[in-house]
Amino acid sequence: MDQFKSKVGPADGKLAVLLPGMGAVATTFIAGVEAVKAGLGKPIGSLTQMAHIRLGKRSEKRWAMLKDLVPLARLDDLVFGGWDPIPDDAYTAAAKAKVLSPEHLAQLRPSLSQIKPMAAVFDRNVVKRLEGANVKKGTKRELANQLIQDIRGFMDKNKCSRAVMVWCASTEAYQEAGPEHQSIAAFEKALDANHPNIYPSQLYAYAAIMSGVPYMNGAPNMSCDFPALVDLAEKRSVAIGGKDFKTGQTLMKTIIAPGLKARMLGMEGWFSTNILGNRDGEVLDDPANFKTKEVSKLSVLEQILEPERYPELYSNLQHKVSIHYYKPRGDNKEGWDNIDIVGWMGYPMQIKVNFLCRDSILAAPIVLDLALFGDLAARAGMKGIQEWLSFYFKSPQHAASVYPEHDLFVQKVRLENNLRYLVGEELINYLGSDYTNE
Repeated sequence: MDQFKSKVGPADGKLAVLLPGMGAVATTFIAGVEAVKAGLGKPIGSLTQMAHIRLGKRSEKRWAMLKDLVPLARLDDLVFGGWDPIPDDAYTAAAKAKVLSPEHLAQLRPSLSQIKPMAAVFDRNVVKRLEGANVKKGTKRELANQLIQDIRGFMDKNKCSRAVMVWCASTEAYQEAGPEHQSIAAFEKALDANHPNIYPSQLYAYAAIMSGVPYMNGAPNMSCDFPALVDLAEKRSVAIGGKDFKTGQTLMKTIIAPGLKARMLGMEGWFSTNILGNRDGEVLDDPANFKTKEVSKLSVLEQILEPERYPELYSNLQHKVSIHYYKPRGDNKEGWDNIDIVGWMGYPMQIKVNFLCRDSILAAPIVLDLALFGDLAARAGMKGIQEWLSFYFKSPQHAASVYPEHDLFVQKVRLENNLRYLVGEELINYLGSDYTNE
């Protein structure tokens, strides 16, 4: 195995993990990593830290932990930085988010209080429910250049050999690609013209790609999933991926829906609603921002169930999604799902799901895995859209010529096979011939 690992650059030196948005998700992630390093918690939910992967034939009985199979950055080598319009340090922001207990945070205060956000690129026109004074000023081109300088400055100051960027900020208002998003030339011309359709997340993605830094988008924004930045990532050999962390209700859909389809059970309706009281919930209370999230959440069932292929089972499916901001709930999101399914001879049945989850607790390990896998992709020379990371996203970024894969179990097979491929291990196809033909 070691001879193949040499094809992936070693994870030597410090890795800068740069986070646009240092609210509940980002600070829960940072605090969690610090807790694991201090022996105060376990990285539950993280494939890179907890998962095993089968190697070779079943009869060989060979397994390895993912972090031992591929050369991932060590947690001790991660250096955290980021941007936020609110100037709170990571300890203060985490305390305000109230995801982690005061007792837990008190033990982590020395390391968290040293992490202070850089001034953010922020536009009240696309995130109307938030405000803050820690904001950069300038034209779009000037703001992009300031972000590039921030990346270089942070890496130099902290002696980091590599960096990766994971968007953890709020959902921006809904947007569709315009002429300025169709080519690199058009996008850079729009930067110079200070075009209003170039949103902050696109400036972060542009700055990351221009800096050779992998960019992973954890929100449903149109951030790097348009022709200009996809082409730029390819030309500059930078890994990109997204979008929208797959955490609560959509995670349940990508687990349940493939199972129902596998059994050829019909479906007439799936009604989803949830309440959330954190900063994300407040932002999504604005209709323009909710539409961005709604489009992301609604696309999942359509692709999994394929109503055009199975019209008798799914052509009349009604899929409704709603999110309600309810401040008392904080980060403890509650989701209700009613699923009207159809069985033998057309007889109706129902499934009810009541998921009381912690949004940032589910998102934090995703941020860790995307940071480590994004860095791995860079060291392996993988460029452009990283479809093998679809496992982590509600609305996976994909090549224009194909449809997105939403089935969680297909996504996991693809992720694992990608890792096997990187180290020269046999890909597993589950034909069952691994022992019968011996």
